[in-house]
Amino acid sequence: MSSLIVNEAVTCPHCWERIVVAVDTSVPQQQYVEDCSVCCRPIVVTCTCVEGSVTDITLEPESA
Repeated sequence: MSSLIVNEAVTCPHCWERIVVAVDTSVPQQQYVEDCSVCCRPIVVTCTCVEGSVTDITLEPESA
């Protein structure tokens, strides 16, 4: 049985560093705010998941 939590390598829209975010693939569509592990600025993560895998993921700077 595979894990429902997968790690996705993405690029921070603030500092442009590669970071890893954990995504719960049991939720088909989700949006949440996570701080960048490098620059600590907030990022809006939007994901679509199907059958335990991430099919689409986008990151945007959080609006003030």
